[in-house]
Amino acid sequence: MGQPSFPASNALIYSTYGAFLIVGTGVAWRFRNQSKGEFLAGNRTQTALPLALNFIASGSYPDLIDTPPLRFPCLLRDLAFCFLQWQRQTLGSGILFAYPQLGTLAGVQGVVVYALASGLPLLAFATLGPIIRRKCPQGFVLTEWTRQRYGTITALYLSFMTLVTLFLYMVSELSAIGQVVNLLTGLDGLPVLIVECLVTTIYTSLGGFKISFFTDNIQGAMVLGLIIIATITIGVETKIDTGLIESSGLTKGNLLGWQLLYILPVAILTNDFFLSQFWLRTFASKTDRDLWLGISAAVVAIIIIVTLVGSTGLIAAWSGVWPGPPDNPVDGSVAFFALLQQLPSWVVGIVLVMSVTLSTAAFDSFQSAMVTSASTDLFRNKLSIWWIRAGVVLTMIPVVVIAIRAPSILQIYLISDLVSAATIPVLILGLSDACYWWRGFEVVVGGLGGLFTVFLFGTVYYGDVKSGAELMLLQQGLFTGDWGCFGAFVAAPIGGLLWGFGALALRLGIQYTRAKLQGKRFDSLDRPVSLDEEGHGWETESSSDNPGIAETTGKFF
Repeated sequence: MGQPSFPASNALIYSTYGAFLIVGTGVAWRFRNQSKGEFLAGNRTQTALPLALNFIASGSYPDLIDTPPLRFPCLLRDLAFCFLQWQRQTLGSGILFAYPQLGTLAGVQGVVVYALASGLPLLAFATLGPIIRRKCPQGFVLTEWTRQRYGTITALYLSFMTLVTLFLYMVSELSAIGQVVNLLTGLDGLPVLIVECLVTTIYTSLGGFKISFFTDNIQGAMVLGLIIIATITIGVETKIDTGLIESSGLTKGNLLGWQLLYILPVAILTNDFFLSQFWLRTFASKTDRDLWLGISAAVVAIIIIVTLVGSTGLIAAWSGVWPGPPDNPVDGSVAFFALLQQLPSWVVGIVLVMSVTLSTAAFDSFQSAMVTSASTDLFRNKLSIWWIRAGVVLTMIPVVVIAIRAPSILQIYLISDLVSAATIPVLILGLSDACYWWRGFEVVVGGLGGLFTVFLFGTVYYGDVKSGAELMLLQQGLFTGDWGCFGAFVAAPIGGLLWGFGALALRLGIQYTRAKLQGKRFDSLDRPVSLDEEGHGWETESSSDNPGIAETTGKFF
């Protein structure tokens, strides 16, 4: 590989972090007088934004400081909005591992399915986002609507699941950048992990949601730059052996490829609901039109990006780089970096800088989302924001420790996806006014029951309890050669719904019996009087102590 020298590698890495620290704290200083609500969110403040490079070049961020936005053609502004605000937050350095690995496992079919499954689920935010904003206009994360609709216990349950998801994503991002640095430079990744945590914590603590919003612009530019440079250089330097195309079998349908037609849409769609940064941006969009146009164009952009990155796994196989010699095989997760061995050191240096930039921008989004979720969901904004920040800082310790020992990046994503696949189906039933009888008890029992169903399926399918428990953690990853992983993603949502309706029957049965014994009318199936003609759902009122936070009349039982 054209590997940069150790001094050059250190200079590139830490200069990039230094630039983020200077720019991040500089921008955050402009927002130093913002209120707590502005720190956490930016409801209905964002129109379709100009291109990222224009903001960087001008040093301003018009929509966030209440100055007139630059005048761009409407379509161009919508495209900018789409890419900068709705790029999937897993477009950090982890994409360089997960997408190529899937290409080596499931071939062309897997890459295409992954691309479509990564982009199309965003349309759910364009569809459901306006509904949730009307039902819960003062919220800015999904948990606010959950608290309003189902009560405090369910909101805390969803918040816990959200924080677990964000924790896993933070682990995966740090693990990914540590591996990137080690593969590209040979340096130990631990100092890099620590410096990234310190840098992002400093400027995110100062700027909150807005600074994360700002760095997404840089992230978007780096994604585009990385894709363009990698496409050109790999295309020029890599020699495809046409004889390997047919023998690799990657152009043919395969069992995993067909399984992914179900697994990935379910996994990614439900998991996106757990990512608070998506809901922050949903509530931040000024109009539903901005939301629809932005997300629609984002779907196209993400499909293209995922396809190109995933194709590096195919190119690695067809150029003979993967799987490599039998005595020293190359793992599919590092197929992209195996291709870099054929490139000059200056290209590797550029990829290194872009990877660090991608990781930093993605990681601060997770930190910002975690601060917002913890402050709003757990403490109702009654706890000082500095205590919340301190809590997030403390979580960096286990994140770094686990990231050092983390397994496959793809496996971490799958664990998070499995948790969401069990919870989200039973949760979103409450969006329909026809399901007014659905309560928080059913959501919690259904979500936990879905995970328990995965355990039951694994125990029966593999024939022992240990394997059933391992299936809940997907220890064998995505490619097991059997129906274990597929069955887990079927068992989670279906089992969750079955447990939820079982809980509904149990609750109604107990309430009916109690009403009869007490000589009262059974009213558990009565429509709530707070359902108005606009379908705004369950009546709420704003707290005078915490404006913008809805006090709920939602019920758990």
